[in-house]
Amino acid sequence: MRFLVRLVLTALALWLATAIVGGIHLYGDSVLERFFSLVLVALVFTLVNTFVKPLVMAVGCALYVLTLGLFGLVVNALMFWLTGWISEKLSLGFFVDGFWAAFWGAIIVSLAMWVMDLLSPRTRTAEE
Repeated sequence: MRFLVRLVLTALALWLATAIVGGIHLYGDSVLERFFSLVLVALVFTLVNTFVKPLVMAVGCALYVLTLGLFGLVVNALMFWLTGWISEKLSLGFFVDGFWAAFWGAIIVSLAMWVMDLLSPRTRTAEE
């Protein structure tokens, strides 16, 4: 259940990015179609961040150290751009124009997810 809630929250964060950043486009004939498109894109985004991002982080470890972590912004933008590319190839109705749109979209999604995490109720662990 938590995964589904997180997926819908990611879809809302992606919608926010499409509303704010001009280079991120969401296509669909109806609100319901755009919603399901966003949920599928959120799933793609989750898969990219789960499987591809750790590989890129491992390969670019030296760049993280040299840039004091700022390379992470570039990696997040590239993961967002890759999500847009995969979504376009799967005809999900989500498209990212270029690197800078992906850069700002990744920042907006990260900030939105951070705020949603702050607002979400915490579950108690067995230790508490």
